Amino acid sequence: MQQNDAQYQKMINTPIHKLVISLAAPTMISMLVTSIYNVADAYFVSKLGTSASGAVGIVFSLMAVIQAVGFMVGMGAGSVISRLLGEKESKKAQKTASCALLTSVVSGIGISAFGLAYLTPLMRWMGATDTILPFAVEYARYILYVAPVMTASFVLNNVLRAEGKTKLSMVGIASGSLLNVGLDPLFILGFGWGIRGAALATAVSQCVGCVVLLAFFIGKKTIIHFSAKNLSWDISVYKAFLGNGMPSLFRQGLASVASVALNHVAAGYGDAAVAAMSIVGKIFMIVFCVLIGLGQGYQPVAGYNYGAKEYGRVRQAYHFMLLVGNIGMIILGAGLFWGAEALLGQFVPKDGDVAAIGTAALRMQCAAMPFLTLGIACNMTFQAVGKSVWATVFASLRQGCFFLPLILFLPGTFGVTGMEAAQPIADIGTFLVCWWAMRKFMKRMQPADG
Repeated sequence: MQQNDAQYQKMINTPIHKLVISLAAPTMISMLVTSIYNVADAYFVSKLGTSASGAVGIVFSLMAVIQAVGFMVGMGAGSVISRLLGEKESKKAQKTASCALLTSVVSGIGISAFGLAYLTPLMRWMGATDTILPFAVEYARYILYVAPVMTASFVLNNVLRAEGKTKLSMVGIASGSLLNVGLDPLFILGFGWGIRGAALATAVSQCVGCVVLLAFFIGKKTIIHFSAKNLSWDISVYKAFLGNGMPSLFRQGLASVASVALNHVAAGYGDAAVAAMSIVGKIFMIVFCVLIGLGQGYQPVAGYNYGAKEYGRVRQAYHFMLLVGNIGMIILGAGLFWGAEALLGQFVPKDGDVAAIGTAALRMQCAAMPFLTLGIACNMTFQAVGKSVWATVFASLRQGCFFLPLILFLPGTFGVTGMEAAQPIADIGTFLVCWWAMRKFMKRMQPADG
């Protein structure tokens, strides 16, 4: 109880800029390490050839499905838990966490069973060409083996963030990601296991990261504790965190659908286009993950203070996130735009088509980076304050409402250039809608202190 009270006072009294930075810095570091692992994975797999690189993009679509389910349960539960802790409803928070962990494991088992039963047709549906298919099937098999571990990790990670323990979250995520970076060259090149080595490195690292996260809860370093006695058959408990998690499901689920659509469009231009867009996606994830990390540091601040009816602090946190995020996106965008050609040249250097397509696509996305922050802030604000329907709508904008129609229309009219331009145009469209929505929401939210 004393730990809960101390955390409550920290979340509602610490100056906003210090609080957001203290919570966001660890999440940004952990997300950055995760994205670097993804790039390292793509880099070492690229040494196996263009088709192997293409397989990384195909399996990324599968991982996005697993992430969609994990984020739905994890971020949904985290949103509910942060508000409950802000309202000093600790027992309800404990129940929500335990039910969410069980839900994540059961969901992961379901994904694993379905995916393994229909592995080859699933990889074809996700865009694998005949030459990419053998690599994609072998990679995906091991990812599916650890799907329950991955979904459980998302819940453990987000519960830690919800109660403000972002440093512990960082340690858990970073430990698995750094291990993966080390195992990739050992398994792929050192042991000569090829694409299977990349998959095994990911599987082992996911298990280790999950164990580290779980150890924090077992070691009683947290406010929340998982227990079988906290499990409930009350449908309202599940409805609350699954409803709040719908924006995350739509955001990540549509990312998977968008990735599949992109794979199919790129396949029409050959394995080089599939590989190029896969590599660009991995590189761009560094930027996007840093921004998501900032948002995940901001979200518990918004949730706690909204639950405590400190609406003025919610607005301060929102404006601070916009400021920091926009500055970061401008700097990172400029750096990647300038170094795009050299960076793409490190992957499959013997295939000039991969570098040419990838460089153009990355530079277009860099030009739209200053528009990204508002979309993330908008989605996470509505999710944090419990407005799940609106949060779901805004989560659907970037990859659903804008990207999917664009990726289906633009390549038919503008060819490869249309494929490369679809995502940045979608980002600008998302910005315009979210700017209108957040302007209205912030005006309507009245501060409790007048």
